[in-house]
Amino acid sequence: MINLRPLPSVVYFNQLFTAISKLKRLEPHSTIISLFRHLELYAIKPDMYSIGILANCYCHLGKIDFGFSLLAKRLKLGYPLDSVIFNTLINGYIHCDKLPQAAHLLNKIVNLGFQPDIIAYNTIVKGLCRIGDNTSALTLLNKMQSRSHFKPNIVLYSTIIDSLCKDRLLQQALDLFSSMKTQGIKPDVVTFTSLVRGLYNSGCGDEAHRMLTEMLESNIAPNVKTYSMLVDMFCKDGCVDQAQSILKQMIEKGVTPDMITYSALLDGYCLRGQMEDAENLLVLMAENGCEPDLVSFSTMINGYCKAKNIDKALNIFQEILQKGITPNVVTYNTLIDGLCKANRFPLAHKLFQEMRALGIAPDAVTYASLLDSLCKSGRRDEAVKLLEDMEDNGVKPGISIYNILMNSLCEAGQLEDAANFFSDLVSKGLQPGIITYNILIKGFCKKGLMSEVAQVLRIMEEDGCPPDDRTYNTIIRGYILNNDLSNALYYHDLMGGKGFEVDADTLSLFVGL
Repeated sequence: MINLRPLPSVVYFNQLFTAISKLKRLEPHSTIISLFRHLELYAIKPDMYSIGILANCYCHLGKIDFGFSLLAKRLKLGYPLDSVIFNTLINGYIHCDKLPQAAHLLNKIVNLGFQPDIIAYNTIVKGLCRIGDNTSALTLLNKMQSRSHFKPNIVLYSTIIDSLCKDRLLQQALDLFSSMKTQGIKPDVVTFTSLVRGLYNSGCGDEAHRMLTEMLESNIAPNVKTYSMLVDMFCKDGCVDQAQSILKQMIEKGVTPDMITYSALLDGYCLRGQMEDAENLLVLMAENGCEPDLVSFSTMINGYCKAKNIDKALNIFQEILQKGITPNVVTYNTLIDGLCKANRFPLAHKLFQEMRALGIAPDAVTYASLLDSLCKSGRRDEAVKLLEDMEDNGVKPGISIYNILMNSLCEAGQLEDAANFFSDLVSKGLQPGIITYNILIKGFCKKGLMSEVAQVLRIMEEDGCPPDDRTYNTIIRGYILNNDLSNALYYHDLMGGKGFEVDADTLSLFVGL
């Protein structure tokens, strides 16, 4: 365009830059600013639309002061200030999480005699909802409703309803939904999708289905987000066949599935162990322009690990590397855990070293898998060394790590070492849970140290961690095996009074007596 003679009007450049600004994946804002500077070298003067595009670019880059400097330039060129430029700056503040400054600017605009439009208020509400301030968003909505010249629109209502649903404030969301319909504002696909998802995530499956039915009866066609949500809902409920039919239906309706849709169904197949279906879905994704990414491949690895087909999982891992995709800590953790569970520790440890060499820091999950494998194979000294390595590398062991080590030591009869680990976790500010206490009790019962069991029970009560059914069953079995029937019966009555029942193992011991 610059090489054309005569040079095209600034209008055409504005159209080009507006199109470029929509290519969000490419982070185009710096490029547009640079191109505008290039234009000025050719004496192409910006108009009011050019200044708006520039202000928007600066705001997206967090340089709101530069955006404000363009107000003076706009006045200098003889263009009046309007709601569009103010909306751009307000949105810039919201984009940078500067809600107080955005609200201050809105008030300043009103004081200067300008009338903000619905877009400005929608932007402020979006900012309030982003920080979870639903109360202020609803207050602003009520103020708008009280002004006869200014009425909220569907975007504003949908924004607040979505925020209320995400915060599990469902009754408020449903009340607002009813209110907007009373005001004569028809809900759209965005409103319904938020409500369906909110109801479903809160365990109100029947209400979610009723809301979906209302949407369809209102002749509102689901969009890709709605379909993706439905696929995810059915998969999480284990209804993968229904999820598959939803995918088929959306394609028939002309709605193109996106990566979120495919990922939800892929996860459903893998959770159900339908790996052949998962493989076929990967092919379908590629054919429809959704090239499988790291998340897709990691899901497949997890599926094959759960199906105990480790070799297939390793093949997919190699495929990731061949495609030039760098695995992340989740990918490594999934494969390392699968290898550990398949008793292939040497290869798991090799992957552990490999990820560190690549600069991918192992986390608590990585160490937990390796520690569990070492403990189950009786290599407790190596497990303790790995714990030290974990702490040396700045990864703080959680209670689950200590549970793994303590359980292994108790199984081996090394109760003193297990008790030392218990003291260690308390000194580090970690709160023992019911699993930790049950491990200790099981260890003491196995050794016949029933007086120590009574002491652990006292500590549990003092720590506000009351015994559960597993605790009582373990203690009863301990007394029976130590030929102390009176105490076994005492704890049997005690657990019954607390609403717990004996399990099959405990009952068989009683029957044996």
